[in-house]
Amino acid sequence: MKVKNTKTRNYKLVEEAYANSKSQYAELGVDTDEALKRLEKVEISLHCWQADDVRGFETPDTALNGGGIQATGNYPGRARSIDELRQDIEKVISLLPGRQRLNLHASYGDFGGRRVDRDEIGPEHFQSWINWAKEIGIGLDFNPTLFSHPYADAGFTLSSKDDGTRRFWIEHVKRTRMIASEIGKQIGSPCVNNIWIPDGSKDTPVDRNTHRKLLRESLDDIFSVEYPKEFLIDSLEGKLFGLGFESMTVGSHEFYLGYAVRNNKIVCLDTGHYHPTEQVGDKISAILQFLDGLMLHISRGVHWDSDHVTTFNDEVQLIAQEIVRVNALERVHIGLDYFDASLNRIGAYVVGARAVQLALVNALLEPWKKLRDMEEQGKYFERLALLESLKAKPFGAVFDYYCLSKGVPVANDYVEEVEKYEATSLSRREVIAIQN
Repeated sequence: MKVKNTKTRNYKLVEEAYANSKSQYAELGVDTDEALKRLEKVEISLHCWQADDVRGFETPDTALNGGGIQATGNYPGRARSIDELRQDIEKVISLLPGRQRLNLHASYGDFGGRRVDRDEIGPEHFQSWINWAKEIGIGLDFNPTLFSHPYADAGFTLSSKDDGTRRFWIEHVKRTRMIASEIGKQIGSPCVNNIWIPDGSKDTPVDRNTHRKLLRESLDDIFSVEYPKEFLIDSLEGKLFGLGFESMTVGSHEFYLGYAVRNNKIVCLDTGHYHPTEQVGDKISAILQFLDGLMLHISRGVHWDSDHVTTFNDEVQLIAQEIVRVNALERVHIGLDYFDASLNRIGAYVVGARAVQLALVNALLEPWKKLRDMEEQGKYFERLALLESLKAKPFGAVFDYYCLSKGVPVANDYVEEVEKYEATSLSRREVIAIQN
């Protein structure tokens, strides 16, 4: 699956830099080799919707519509078919170290050009995805698609006061749970089925309670069928607000957290779904006191849920640190979630995934015991001094070595590979589209 580095680079310098960084971290009691072994077990779930601007494959002219979300930009080369999307994902994986998964929305089924409404989908529409995932050796996650549909136009789905609308969406989500369980069973890795709904109000409502009562009842109905946890993990994703739903979101963080605690589910924390001053990383240790695990959708919100490409920023670093500090690498499911159509989409994947991996490397290289001892002894100045000195440590050299050891481009060498792919594949899609 992985490809060898193509750019000329003095790899001996990478190895020497790693040897130096290994010595520096050893002085702090940190084993860099062990840190990379722990990193190797972490899977990053890539979101399929970055490749095609959240269009899906239900009909030839499917386009994102409603739901309080929006893909901005018109960079050439978006995936227009299942084959092209898979080709793009394989290219992305070839440029990343470590392990990856793919996160699918229900609207990305292999429908064979036929119109299959969302309350009619079944495992057969995703069998080719399962076969492909097994062939290239990755896991799959899943999501019901409760937007870009006539039954979502009124702004309410699972919380709709219209019984027919609500029943339609209940059946859809029931089917996605069945599909996700089958995915997990066939691949041999639990499939996270993450439920997010756009339900809400643009202006201030009088009756919030009824919508939330209906959502609770819908979820109770949806979860009435049990599936083995080794195949399916149910996840609930809250949100502060969305475009067109600024005044009230039915499925808020508080609603889903309460439901998850009572019903033994997990919640999904999306870094763009909270107030800009809230720290998602701070929520991790709080939630894991009460839930078996949680899902993360990592993006980069700018003032609101704008779904910018993930970068190595303070939020991502804190998230990685908290996961490692509470020893929750096996309890936290990490995924990306952004859709930026203003730049090369393959590059967007690689930048975002590597940012998360780099943050995890940095977190795994913390001298945790030394820092904790300082804290317990009230040595807050000493703790602060050590944390500051760690910012200048060569964790980047450790990640470069990790990339080298996995046969993928080191540092930003992947840029050349992405540009080649754009010239040979993505740009040709635009030429063909114009000719047609």
